Amino acid sequence: MDFTLSDEQVMFAETARTLLGDTCTPDHWRKMMERGDNGDLARWDAIVENGFTLVMLPEEAGGMGLGELDFALIAEEAGYVALPEPLVESAGVAAPMLAALAPDHPLLADPAATIAIAHPLNPVVADAGRAAAILLERDGHAFLARPDRVRLTPAETIDPLRRLSHVEWDPADAEDLGPADWDLALDRAALFAAAQGLGLAQRAVDMAVDYAKERQQFGKPIGSYQAVKHHLASAQVAIEFARPVVRAAAAEIGHRDVQARARVSHAKIVALEAADKATRASIQVHGAMGYSWEVDAHLFLKRTLALTQSWGTPAFHRARLATRLFTQPVGPDRTFAREAHADAATREMTHA
Repeated sequence: MDFTLSDEQVMFAETARTLLGDTCTPDHWRKMMERGDNGDLARWDAIVENGFTLVMLPEEAGGMGLGELDFALIAEEAGYVALPEPLVESAGVAAPMLAALAPDHPLLADPAATIAIAHPLNPVVADAGRAAAILLERDGHAFLARPDRVRLTPAETIDPLRRLSHVEWDPADAEDLGPADWDLALDRAALFAAAQGLGLAQRAVDMAVDYAKERQQFGKPIGSYQAVKHHLASAQVAIEFARPVVRAAAAEIGHRDVQARARVSHAKIVALEAADKATRASIQVHGAMGYSWEVDAHLFLKRTLALTQSWGTPAFHRARLATRLFTQPVGPDRTFAREAHADAATREMTHA
């Protein structure tokens, strides 16, 4: 597979990096937590103005009509800053699902409106209280309900920047949108969780490197010691090995088969394992103070732990990998089978 990003994709990712990096800083998180907030209206307005909420919507629904790889780049940048707002769940999962079911739904006409989503595998809903609507599942159908028409009970979370809720609802109080593709919603959510994991991991390493350059012991920076170098190099290697796995999953997700699902599961496992490794390494490099509330590294570990258990536990995704391994042929001749078939088809069309 060719994972080279186009100039447009690189530019889009850089725009997201600049915007989120300027508006979502650790100092700002702490002020938000002191106020009891988990979102910033000015930042959300900037996200909307830059079109990030429209990436996955089809053009007929007023969106950009881009794909999962494009949005995964934005999700990675959201992970890098541990974005509190529900950009990924709303714009990457819920809104495309609503557009597939009801492309003319009036809710899609407002790019600033957020849509929360509850999945059978992930029943605890993020940011349901401030969403314009919540997508809910019953017997394979998708229902759309306003938050004031359901009962929300706060759920515990390790991440202080997330707001989770249990939802109790009656189908009579919701709009029945018909049968929905909940498997695709799960795959997208797991893929974008993996992309966020890459961002979390890279931010943790970058924080540790910056600290290791400044913190001195015995008259020289701790980053000059081989043990610290190896610790961080190991974390960076895990990130670099996970990145192509996430890109492959984004490229294959549209095939909707056992192999595509296994790629998504593989991506979620390795990306969040890399994030776990990197965030714990960052805390350790910061020393004893790394375990304190004053240092920001713990916030990235907490987001990592939250995402690891969201949209399918590691055990669930390992089971999907096992299904791929034990029910489908494996080997180098199968790894790039789709690419080989595509090349053969292209040659046939050329000769014709």
